[in-house]
Amino acid sequence: MSRRASLPGASELFRLTSSPATPALERPAVPAPAEPVAPPRKPSVPADTDQLARNAARSGSGRTKHDAKITVYVSGEELLAMEQARLNLRAKHDLVVDRGRLVREAVAVLLADFDQRGEDSVLVQRLRANSEDGGTEG
Repeated sequence: MSRRASLPGASELFRLTSSPATPALERPAVPAPAEPVAPPRKPSVPADTDQLARNAARSGSGRTKHDAKITVYVSGEELLAMEQARLNLRAKHDLVVDRGRLVREAVAVLLADFDQRGEDSVLVQRLRANSEDGGTEG
């Protein structure tokens, strides 16, 4: 008896899982759609309506390959709170998210609120309160 492990081949590892009855190599190629159809142009829209449409479309980017990266330093308490929120989402809401996704969603929500409410947004209020308290974050 050989002591080598039996491993699946590349075709099994990289097969499409949407239809397990048809192996990926035998699946017919899907034709590319013709030319994309542009939606009809709307007449000019007031700025408020345009801004609301942008806010509705804003959301975190989810698990995709991202082309930009930033480093953010947080306190131990902030990291603990973020981990507790992540675990709470998993335990009580059946949402499994990583810290990056949690941060991207939080940023998207905060920016949408800022776009919609401007001076009255949570972001402006918190930054003002922080600067009045002598905060020097940058």
